[in-house]
Amino acid sequence: MPTVLIGGGSGLIGSRLSQHLTDAGYQVRHFSRTPSGAEPYPTFAWDPAGGTWDEQALPGVDYLINLAGAGIADGRWTQARKKQIIDSRTQSTALMGACAEQMDPSPKAFVSASAIGYYGDRGDTLLTEEDEAGEGFLPESVQAWEQALWAVRKQTGLRIAAIRIGLVLSVRGGSLEQLLLPVKLFSAPYFGDGRQWMSWIHIDDLCRLFIWAMEHEEVSGPYNGVAPQPVRQLDFMETLAKVWQHPALRFPIPSAFMRLGMGEMAELVLGSTRVSAQKVVDAGFTFSFDELEPALANLKQTGH
Repeated sequence: MPTVLIGGGSGLIGSRLSQHLTDAGYQVRHFSRTPSGAEPYPTFAWDPAGGTWDEQALPGVDYLINLAGAGIADGRWTQARKKQIIDSRTQSTALMGACAEQMDPSPKAFVSASAIGYYGDRGDTLLTEEDEAGEGFLPESVQAWEQALWAVRKQTGLRIAAIRIGLVLSVRGGSLEQLLLPVKLFSAPYFGDGRQWMSWIHIDDLCRLFIWAMEHEEVSGPYNGVAPQPVRQLDFMETLAKVWQHPALRFPIPSAFMRLGMGEMAELVLGSTRVSAQKVVDAGFTFSFDELEPALANLKQTGH
């Protein structure tokens, strides 16, 4: 039975991915900075900042996955917070590389989270993996993250795939949970003019994409982790209200107000990133949810 070691496995994506892997017949292990002993999967200590880990995690591991990183929206982007966001990603990546060097035999592949923040605010441009990075803190942070990945590839010779994740849809946490709060109060606010593009993905499709990238030997380099049909922010909120069957009052939250309240972090909601899924589709991946309304309806029904 193949074994997968996940950094950051206890988070929103990691928890659901672990379940998908288990259902597919894999054994799952987690790295955690603070293992308690009560986790649902064998969990081993690691310290990305210090570069240390519990070596008992490594024997028999076939694949590495890294989802670790400080939450991008968990606090204002002070200089200290920006450094933490970048360091948490680059340091955990480097540690995974160091683990791989210690393993005999070497793991078959290393699949890492990345983010569509790589592209930045690009208006209506349809963005592919061939496009250059944008400008601003989000592109800067993701470039540093991916540079750490390619350094591990050069150092170890591992096959590495980076999944540039978009807005992950789950009712158990993340952005969707926050966007649902006003809808349940019969309002559907939108930010700025509401025409900015939102590139989203159902959490189960994202988990399947990670497993697909892990299992297919030809998959290497960056891949956009988004559904094929991005939507504008105003349409997203209207569809959300429709699926949850809450009549909702539409109203704008001005861009100036968002920037005043959030500072530079306002680009998370005001930026427009229209991202293509064509590369993964052409490579043979099939989405279960390629349109927003059925994706949201499924999440409402299943509670995932």
